[in-house]
Amino acid sequence: MWDADYPWDVRTEKVCLALTAAGHRVTIVARNRKWQPEREQLAEGRVHRMPAWKLAGPALDGALGFPAFFSPRWSRLIWNAVRESGADLIIVRDLPLCPTAIKAARKFGIPVALDMAENYPALMRDRKLGSRNATIDFFARNPRLTERVERYCVDRVDWTFTVVEESSVRLVAEGANPQKMSVVSNTPPRARAANSAQKSVAPGSCTVAYLGLLEVARGIGELIDALGILRAEHGGAFRAIVIGGGRDADLFTARARAAGLLDTTIAFLGLLPHDDALAALSAADIGVIPHHATELWNSTIPNKLFDYMAAGLPVISSDTIPCARIIRETQCGVIFHSGDARSMADAIARASAPSELSRMSAAGRSAVRERYNWEHDTATLLRSIQTFAARK
Repeated sequence: MWDADYPWDVRTEKVCLALTAAGHRVTIVARNRKWQPEREQLAEGRVHRMPAWKLAGPALDGALGFPAFFSPRWSRLIWNAVRESGADLIIVRDLPLCPTAIKAARKFGIPVALDMAENYPALMRDRKLGSRNATIDFFARNPRLTERVERYCVDRVDWTFTVVEESSVRLVAEGANPQKMSVVSNTPPRARAANSAQKSVAPGSCTVAYLGLLEVARGIGELIDALGILRAEHGGAFRAIVIGGGRDADLFTARARAAGLLDTTIAFLGLLPHDDALAALSAADIGVIPHHATELWNSTIPNKLFDYMAAGLPVISSDTIPCARIIRETQCGVIFHSGDARSMADAIARASAPSELSRMSAAGRSAVRERYNWEHDTATLLRSIQTFAARK
């Protein structure tokens, strides 16, 4: 179950391709705001989309298709998909529709797993830091309500997949059963690291990349300030490309323009297709993760960490617990103090030294080839499904 239109979601695709390759039959239940065909066969599985209510018009149809756990429209959709596919188990991608999935699993007597991509209650708190909060956020993205839904779901699903060890630790501390969860992280295929080039950079020329959503809690403001410091101290030696979009994108564009950095030092490339975004990383020398060390980022892991490592980019990261742990373990980057532009600028300057950059580039690629790859996480995924499906 995926609570938005499909295609596309990188984790949904990876999980479904892994299941299909292992011989399972996969149905992807998805929303349908774009009024696509209700059934479509893709390599990763058969897509079962919500029927469009065209008489209601796009706006009302979209509103009535909102992924709320109490939505009868979503309940009917998943029930029909289970019947049509003869499903033996349900995997629900993240929290909003998990109660719906639990209800359907009970109705049909099959197991259900929650694929928890992040700390959803903490995500709701982080979103309140931005300036683009809508009225619906009070109801649909209320942190206290989300905490209750999460607790209800984790207690009732047959298995929980988390994306990093710190996420599992958080859930266990809150009373979850550690025997009913496993870590399946957001890692790239091993081949991506094998095919990427060893990074080297000429002194006096360094491009820093940020890949991801543009939101206040992700530290883009401090990244802009750090680039301002580097320009003041090193002239035009440092540039940055920012790949992605988000609710606070206009804030950051205005901030870069006010600092005199827009286009000359910082280029905002906007939201790119996934393959194009990864290709854009090849033009960079360093990858940065400026996220604030909030509850959210201390208990989840961004995809970009492994994307940078696979591309051979040294990783400059704030001291969020999971990122700092992996970077120190693999020696693939430099850690700076969260929210501190001066500390970030110093870390970027240190990593840009040719000998350091080459060493950290090799370390990141090696870590992806040996441990942090999708082949490793696929094995955990399949083993876990065998475990909880057999119990049921």
